[in-house]
This record gives sequence, structure tokens and C-alpha cells, in this order.
Amino acid sequence: MAQPDIAASATAGANGLDLSRFAPANRRRLSAPGLRTFLAIADLWGLNEEQRRLILGYPSRSTYHSWCKQAREHGSFMLDVDVLTRISAVLGIHQALGVLFADEHDGVAWLRQPHDAPVFGGHPPLDLVVNGTQEGLMMVRRFLDAARGGLYMPPNAADADFAPYEDAEIIFQ
Repeated sequence: MAQPDIAASATAGANGLDLSRFAPANRRRLSAPGLRTFLAIADLWGLNEEQRRLILGYPSRSTYHSWCKQAREHGSFMLDVDVLTRISAVLGIHQALGVLFADEHDGVAWLRQPHDAPVFGGHPPLDLVVNGTQEGLMMVRRFLDAARGGLYMPPNAADADFAPYEDAEIIFQ
């Protein structure tokens, strides 16, 4: 009988989550490139400093600028799990927008325009992204992931002239 991998089981939590991903060495490895990517996306989205800090969990201005300086200089620093999770959500939102919209500027426009989906309550999705909570970020990410999976997305130009099939038009052979 094969012996269980003791090292693997020691790093896995009760739910099977690999806890080594939260180890300081991994967080240090991901912090600078993650923040550089976040800053590039924030530039594309046209976010001001206040919005960027809100997305990151509202660090002090001096902490935020220290992180940015170290990231741009490829320095070594370590963000906490909450900040890395927030950055991951932004990366997921950006990726989903790239899948759903052929032009990245259309994706940015979608973020900034009021939306009819109940989760947005008539407000732009960006309002949830910059509300300062991790949950706001995750709600937009989940919405876009669902849209990528075909569950829901408001009509676009390609759908404008689409009429649903009538029962009589469906033929089984």
C-alpha cells in the first residue's frame, strides 16, 4: 500500500486548500509583479490614487507609495494575503473583460457605465470595485465570470437584432 505524502498533507488545510500559497516566501515572490500588473490595469482603467488605495484595502498614502516605488524598482517586499487577494480579483476582472470585449476600451467603458443587473443597482460596476471592500471586487469578478460562462450578460450589438425562436421553428427529426 502506498504511503500518503506527509509533506503535501501538512500544507493542505481541512478543505484541501494548499496553505503553502500563503507562505511568506510565496507572498514575497508575488508582491512586486502583482502590484506592477495592478498599477498597469489601474492606469488603463483611469483610476485615481484614492480609488487605487480603496481597491487595495486603503493603505496609508505613504505605505501605498512605498509599495509602488519598491514594485517599480523590482524591490523585495511582502503584501499581506488580503491585498494579494484584492489584486487577484482585479486581474480576474481585467481578464474577463478581455474575453468578453474585443476592444479593451469597451471593457473599461462597461466598468464605468450604469448597469441594469440587480447586483449593480443601476450603478457602474466600477462603484463596487472601488467601494473599499473585498466583497465588492469579488461580486464584479463573479458576475463577469458568470458572463464568460454564458449565464448572463446584457444584450450587446451582436444580440440587438436577435429574435428568440418560436416553438414552431424548432424541428426534431
